[in-house]
Amino acid sequence: MKNTSFLAKTKISLIAMSVAVSLVGCSANTYQAASPAGALNLTSTEMAQKTEAEKVQLLTDQFFDESMQRNPIYATFVGVHDYNDKFGDPINQKSLAEGLAFEQKYLQAINKIEPSKLSGQALLSYEIFKRAREMAIKSYQFDVHLIPISQMGGVHSFFAMLGSGSSAQPFNTEQDYRNFMSRAEGFSIFMDSVISAMREGIEKGMVHPKPIAEKLIPQLSAHVVDDVTQSVFFAPLVSLDDNENIAEKSKAQLKQDYVKMIEQVIVPAYAKVHDFIKNEYVPNARMTVGLSALPNGKKWYEYQIETNTTLPLTAEEIHQFGLDEVARILAEMRKVKQTVGFDGDLQAFFEHLRTDDQFFFDSEQALIDGYTQVKDKINSRLPMLFEVFPKADYVVKAVEPYRAASSAAASYMAPAPDGSRPGVFYINTRDLRAQPKYSLETLSIHEAAPGHHFQIAIQQEVEGLPRFRKFGGYTVFSEGWALYAESLGKELGLFTDPYMWYGRLNDEQLRAMRLVVDTGLHAFGWSREKAIAYMNENSSMALSDIVAEVERYISMPGQALGYKTGERHIRMLRNKAKAALGDKFDVKKFHTQILIDGALPMPILEAKIDRWIASLQS
Repeated sequence: MKNTSFLAKTKISLIAMSVAVSLVGCSANTYQAASPAGALNLTSTEMAQKTEAEKVQLLTDQFFDESMQRNPIYATFVGVHDYNDKFGDPINQKSLAEGLAFEQKYLQAINKIEPSKLSGQALLSYEIFKRAREMAIKSYQFDVHLIPISQMGGVHSFFAMLGSGSSAQPFNTEQDYRNFMSRAEGFSIFMDSVISAMREGIEKGMVHPKPIAEKLIPQLSAHVVDDVTQSVFFAPLVSLDDNENIAEKSKAQLKQDYVKMIEQVIVPAYAKVHDFIKNEYVPNARMTVGLSALPNGKKWYEYQIETNTTLPLTAEEIHQFGLDEVARILAEMRKVKQTVGFDGDLQAFFEHLRTDDQFFFDSEQALIDGYTQVKDKINSRLPMLFEVFPKADYVVKAVEPYRAASSAAASYMAPAPDGSRPGVFYINTRDLRAQPKYSLETLSIHEAAPGHHFQIAIQQEVEGLPRFRKFGGYTVFSEGWALYAESLGKELGLFTDPYMWYGRLNDEQLRAMRLVVDTGLHAFGWSREKAIAYMNENSSMALSDIVAEVERYISMPGQALGYKTGERHIRMLRNKAKAALGDKFDVKKFHTQILIDGALPMPILEAKIDRWIASLQS
């Protein structure tokens, strides 16, 4: 979770992003071999000969290249395959010191560039890069490395995705298979360091709440198998016999070596962490749940607010904003109840929506088919509000069984940058009662188009965008955009069915409740039970979803604040532009301005939109 400013920790649903967050603060710096003493490649004389814009480009390019070496898993996800056999160094004081030095080195370098001589993309890159380094350095005052995994994510989760053969790790050639075997050795070493770090956390009182710690046990035990054919890591071998890229004479030995790797490296690595969590960590887990209960926790939560919203907001302001929004949305829900002619109070209406069979699919396939069908309906309407579209497509898939129990109801994984893999809109089919039909339109908008898929795929495809921005992100931007996209539903001619409109309100209510619950848990001493009760009282969400959501907020303090604060800011910018431009305002062009430069912190986005408004007024 360290250094989240390089690639903001959006929700775990953005799988490639969560990988970077998991490793970027823990991987040791392998750059030293290529550049002694960690010096920058360009000499001061060479830099002096460049324009300020060229300096920004060169500096950020070098940062990205070095980041790929430092974070080989992330490199794989963004299509840099030079390090597919590497994992990243374990969690220890040496790797943490090197991580801090890495950030300090680049902050010093960017501070030597004169911003007054920059404009356009160069100015945006300067502002984003400088802020990101400052925030990354600030993060080192908190011992996040002592809580390296949670039920919401970490090496134990994403490594299984890589090893499944259905993610970013390629399994096309013999070398691909052997690369993963080498990577597995690094994974095993890293898992040992997870135990060491969490053991140190026990000593310092820096531990997960007990309900969170307990959720790790089944996630880990799922990979401790006696029969390797039942392991998710065996999946790449299923298609080995039909792989024409691998010589027939090599396949038997390759399979033997690969099975041995699962048996002797991967399974023991999971088993060790499983036993540690069950026998040592859970008994020492804490009974409190808020971040403020941990050492330096109040300051840490303030940092999380700043990181995830990029705005100067306090917990008190956010909490009140949430309470106001919850009340407003409840009033809208009552209007829906009246429209459909439901006889009963709002709580009875919620219970009706939670339990009546008419609102639910009767099979996993029917659920997937429902989202596939609504995809075409939405795509046909997007030209009404947009003039730029991603080249990459997306597919709808069920969340894999091994991670379904603790995964969100829906999530999104970005497409491969080279176009070899589409984006994936994941639907959690584990509990069909947690996937009501009335959520079809709004959830598809949020996770796919014009939400996450639109924003992230376009960002990856923009020509000339510096790579640190092309593959970077901010929770408040990505989640704020996706929630703003939901608000476009009626403009797109959707939500004509009152229950579909209720689905939009229900999802917006979730984001409003997050403001109240996240701050309640981490700033105002709320218990897990109080948070669950609050969400149950103010929505028709399934209880299983509510529990998963509350435990997500406990594990990811502040992350859930980005949705509504980001949406509010983007909507404010639209209203500002419309008021200033009058008849010159074009919503399609406004959306282009929001999307075309990739994810930006809200203050930088606002300054950019102000410049755009001024250019149209002149």
